[in-house]
Amino acid sequence: MAKSAVKSDRRYPLRPLVGIGVVIWRGDKVLLVQRGHEPAKGKWRLPGGAQDVGETIMQTAVREAREETGLDITPMGIVTALDSITRDAKGNVEYHYTMIEVLAESAEGEAQAGDDAVAVRWVTMAEIESLCDWPEVARIVQLSALQRVL
Repeated sequence: MAKSAVKSDRRYPLRPLVGIGVVIWRGDKVLLVQRGHEPAKGKWRLPGGAQDVGETIMQTAVREAREETGLDITPMGIVTALDSITRDAKGNVEYHYTMIEVLAESAEGEAQAGDDAVAVRWVTMAEIESLCDWPEVARIVQLSALQRVL
């Protein structure tokens, strides 16, 4: 199926799509991307995107990190799973993703915005709440920080 056909099926889906988010750590900072497309256009979020057919969760995490940030990552495990549901003005479900969040490390390389990202930014945990309007981002990053010390 052509990529444009896949993207058009994301709005008003018949069932949830699987999205993979990536919490990319380097030292004490996490990489955020500013989204370039809906849903969440212009918002700061974790990098990630839709899982392709035949692709594992970890393969999706590696691909999406490279596409959106230019970084090679080492996936470390699954942080959590949650739903991201966006409704239109009439209350209809416009987007519905079942999100699986992956913990990852990136040891080197310069992060650069690509694909769906218009900007990238390394931030501390303290900066996340002021940048991200969706409280789940801070919660996911906190969970991933706990997993890093285990």
